Amino acid sequence: MLVFVMAACFFGELSIVKPPAKEVLKGLFIPKLKGNGATGDAIALLGALVMPHNLFLHSALVLSRKTPSSVRGIKDACGFFLYESGFALFVALLINIAVISVSGTVCFGENLSAEDIDKCSDLSLDNSSFLLKNVLGRSSSIVYGVALLASGQSSTITGTYAGQYIMQGFLDIKMKTWLRNLMTRCIAIAPSLVVSIIGGSNGAGRLIIIASMILSFELPFALIPLLKFSSSSSKMGPHKNSIYIIVFSWTLGLMLIGINVYFLSTSFMGWLIHSSLPTYAKVLVGVVVCPLMIVYLIAVVYLTFRKDTVVTFVADSCKADAEKAAGGSGEDDDEPVPYREDLADIPLPAHSRG
Repeated sequence: MLVFVMAACFFGELSIVKPPAKEVLKGLFIPKLKGNGATGDAIALLGALVMPHNLFLHSALVLSRKTPSSVRGIKDACGFFLYESGFALFVALLINIAVISVSGTVCFGENLSAEDIDKCSDLSLDNSSFLLKNVLGRSSSIVYGVALLASGQSSTITGTYAGQYIMQGFLDIKMKTWLRNLMTRCIAIAPSLVVSIIGGSNGAGRLIIIASMILSFELPFALIPLLKFSSSSSKMGPHKNSIYIIVFSWTLGLMLIGINVYFLSTSFMGWLIHSSLPTYAKVLVGVVVCPLMIVYLIAVVYLTFRKDTVVTFVADSCKADAEKAAGGSGEDDDEPVPYREDLADIPLPAHSRG
């Protein structure tokens, strides 16, 4: 609710500053990147919006819903989950549009004070609260700070849940709740705390950008298996993706991978060439980093073309094919789905239990 308060404030500010609607729509469909670090910020925004661990979390939270154990029930549930995720991402898109439109209109407007001009020249989380002065006045910094705190708590909760499911699902590690919470909090907070103490608020703001960029680079390692599993008949049976979704999602996924690889290679080479480091240091850095980039590419290609022959959908597909050949439907919408023993012991969020 506190995050929605900040969203409402930006929408209110949007109605006051009145950005040119034509330019906003043009920027949505014909994006342009200007200024130093614009490409990195765009990639960071993508990583922050579509976080890799949330892909696992959304899949796991599906199990906490009271889905009817039938083919028709699963189909209906998949539709509702699509609407739910789509609505959440659409709201996030609207909030981002409002924030960027307000920032651009205010900072490029007329009659700016010298203080506001200085803030716009280096806009960060520390000084962005002045963008809401028209709506909130002097209390803008307080509301903005509380909303940022709520946003951080939301990220912490989702990260902890995702870590829980990954540890229990992939690593088969089970521990007491308080110990898991302590360990995950320490892992998440310790690096940020160290950077904040050493680098101050500017260092913490830069850390957010770097962490979001890392999330974007990690996204293919969560996205590619998700696309392969959800498009596989041996994994999903009749619930696999349609050919249209497969083509569309793989196109977006390959575009994302291409953007990441291009930015990673060009930014590193540009930094290496224009760096003030001595020649031997540049060679040493290149020898260390270039193999890591090659390993990244090989890992992405391996994930993309790796064949998975494990069958987890346990329905008798041969019997279904025989029924279809005999004139039957081959699929009873009210037929119970097979019992999945590997999913039976996964603990679900306490608030979702009936």
